[in-house]
Amino acid sequence: MIQFSNVSKIYNNEFSVLTDVSFSVAKGEFVFLTGESSSGKSTLLKHIYMDEFPTSGTVKVSTYDSDTIKKRDIPFLRRSLGIVFQDFRLLSDRSVFENIAFAMRVTGSHEHDVKSKVFEVLALTGLSHKADFMPHQISGGEQQQVCIARAIVNDPVLVLADEPTGNLDSMVSKEIVALFEKINSLGTTVIMATYDKHFIAQYPHRTITLTKGRIAADTPARERSTL
Repeated sequence: MIQFSNVSKIYNNEFSVLTDVSFSVAKGEFVFLTGESSSGKSTLLKHIYMDEFPTSGTVKVSTYDSDTIKKRDIPFLRRSLGIVFQDFRLLSDRSVFENIAFAMRVTGSHEHDVKSKVFEVLALTGLSHKADFMPHQISGGEQQQVCIARAIVNDPVLVLADEPTGNLDSMVSKEIVALFEKINSLGTTVIMATYDKHFIAQYPHRTITLTKGRIAADTPARERSTL
């Protein structure tokens, strides 16, 4: 589904952010992307939704290729993705329902479909009772859940999450990861970037570790302990 082949990214012909990065992600995987601040995590994710392009090497996402994709096709690639950021980016003057519905309306969805699908993802994320609340009336964890609901409302094949727990405490962070695991169990591929290696060590998912723009480790998924 995703293929990075010898990808390097250099800014201003001197500042290297990614160096010779190669890996693949299969459909249905759950992958943690970790590393210290400035290790290249966000830049790598931007290459997946083609907000950035390699200085050298190639990125393939489904049928799209960074070498050949046309500018007019990038919005179609992004419509197949759900993207979740650390800063919630919610519309402050719209309710929880309207924030999620907005993602469908911009793609021209019929209003009947909008209503039924928004209530479906509200139920999935446990926010049905907060549909009419404004963003400032709900907690930070709930705001991130709204962002996740907005990201999946168009049934993406892949969800990218860039430090989605960075502003949340440990208990709420576990709830967010559990939600991503639920989404993944329904068939959606999930890639979650986080600097917190100790937090993700308790999970069995594959983990790609970046150090100074290079892949330092690619640890495969393991069986979840039954103890």
